[in-house]
Amino acid sequence: MITRNIRKKPIIVLATGCLEVTTTQYPYTHFNCPVIHGAFENAPAIASGVYRALKAQGLERDIDIIVLAGDGATFDIGFQSLSGMFERGEEVCYICLDNEAYMNTGIQRSGATPLYALTTTTPSDTVMRGKMEERKQVALIFGMHNIRYVATATLGYHVDFISKVKKALQMKPSFLHVLTPCPTGWGFDSEDTIKISKLAVETCFFPLFEIEDGYLKLTQKITKKTPVRDFLKLQKRFSHLSDEEIDKIQELVDRNYNYLLEFEKAGKVFYQFS
Repeated sequence: MITRNIRKKPIIVLATGCLEVTTTQYPYTHFNCPVIHGAFENAPAIASGVYRALKAQGLERDIDIIVLAGDGATFDIGFQSLSGMFERGEEVCYICLDNEAYMNTGIQRSGATPLYALTTTTPSDTVMRGKMEERKQVALIFGMHNIRYVATATLGYHVDFISKVKKALQMKPSFLHVLTPCPTGWGFDSEDTIKISKLAVETCFFPLFEIEDGYLKLTQKITKKTPVRDFLKLQKRFSHLSDEEIDKIQELVDRNYNYLLEFEKAGKVFYQFS
């Protein structure tokens, strides 16, 4: 869905991750365009270099520079270079494919892993109950970086997803945060991928919104929430939870969604691109 909506000549920069290892078996790639793979931490720095090289030749308006990275490269290891790229205002579209852990290297926790989720580095025992920290709200963080467009998306709402890809390519610098459920890491049957994607939105566990020129707008407003329990019970990574822990997650989900409603109501609460 991403590459299908590219209208200019693209150059794609890949961070190390699940997408990269499955699409770039040397010397081949699955892409019909130039692709650069660096490391976990430096995809935004590479994209910055590509942008500046094109700008020096007067070609930056003719080519779409797109970074595709996972949550580990975005939330943690590459956060510094990504923040710097946005702070400099370089016209790059950055797309984070978020499966909420380091799935490529063995299902270790990341800054995107939700509260209480089981990973190989956050087990459940008498002391730990899975990951004990909340996940980072990176879309809001990058919304405060004075970039033109920020949005969240997921596979279950493909029309919304395609619309946001088009906007992200047209309004650079841009950041698109895409929830990508992982059957292996989350513990569910692959045939339930779309169902889980939709439940993430319907429970408000992963709200869909966009920030355009400083204004936040919920693109899928949920008037009657599905209980978050319905989303959690389909995944083995949450199979150990007590009723009290599920209630805690519900409380956090409600709080975070109410924050978004307040941001939307307040008008321009994020920086305006200048």
